[in-house]
Amino acid sequence: MRHPILIALAGTLVLSACAKNGDAEVQRALQDLNVVDETNLNDVMLTVGDPDEAVRYFAGANANDPGRVDLMRGLAKSLVRAGRATEAITAWNNVIAHPQSNSDDRVNLADAQIRANQWDAAATTLNAIPPTHETFDRYKLEAMVADSKKQWEKADSFYQTAAGLTTTPAGVINNWGFSKLTRGDYAGAERLFNDALRQDSTMFTAKNNLVLARGAQRRYDLPVIPMTQVERAQLLYTMALTAIKQNDLTIGKGLLTEAIDTHPQHFEEAARSLRALEA
Repeated sequence: MRHPILIALAGTLVLSACAKNGDAEVQRALQDLNVVDETNLNDVMLTVGDPDEAVRYFAGANANDPGRVDLMRGLAKSLVRAGRATEAITAWNNVIAHPQSNSDDRVNLADAQIRANQWDAAATTLNAIPPTHETFDRYKLEAMVADSKKQWEKADSFYQTAAGLTTTPAGVINNWGFSKLTRGDYAGAERLFNDALRQDSTMFTAKNNLVLARGAQRRYDLPVIPMTQVERAQLLYTMALTAIKQNDLTIGKGLLTEAIDTHPQHFEEAARSLRALEA
């Protein structure tokens, strides 16, 4: 026969154990929730938060929890977003010294070095990355470094590779076109700007660059591309300045007048240029 007291005691012990297990599970769940909340906050700070606020947040997080590579990366990325490239270089070097660093960290270091106009250092950083690390960001930077050294064949190869490694290549194709523009290959640049606009018809930078490439060939008619009325006025203004730079003053004056007439508001920059030309 079982004794009621023993049965009750056993039940109490079981309930106590269950309670302790339950408390432990609750604590683990809360810890997991805190990690999720922190991860979400980190993501917000890195994308939509104010850059300077993000720097303060990650600097504080690193001070409170030193040695966490994700927080170190967050600080480095935030410094880049805040336009503090020199400080970002130091931060990325700290990340690279961490045992959990990877090749993407070196790519980000090279990006910060380029932003700080440290082209030779960026080249050294990129050369230290294994050739098997084939990413869009890596080849985009390789192309920019090759451009800086006027290694045109290498630049073209890197731009082409980078464009093939992304589903949104308009930006890098536009950069490639601008590289051709600076070399004086205006027809090649025009083809690339048109290609960029086929990928993203809203990219005004590519539209403006396309007008520059056509103007450099003394083709002063606007290309047939989608544009708003304001964009049309701005592109006419760009074309006018290109014509004036090439001493085609009559054409430039006509384009300035058209730009002023086209713009839905007062176009002060074009009006000022026209007054200067007439004076």
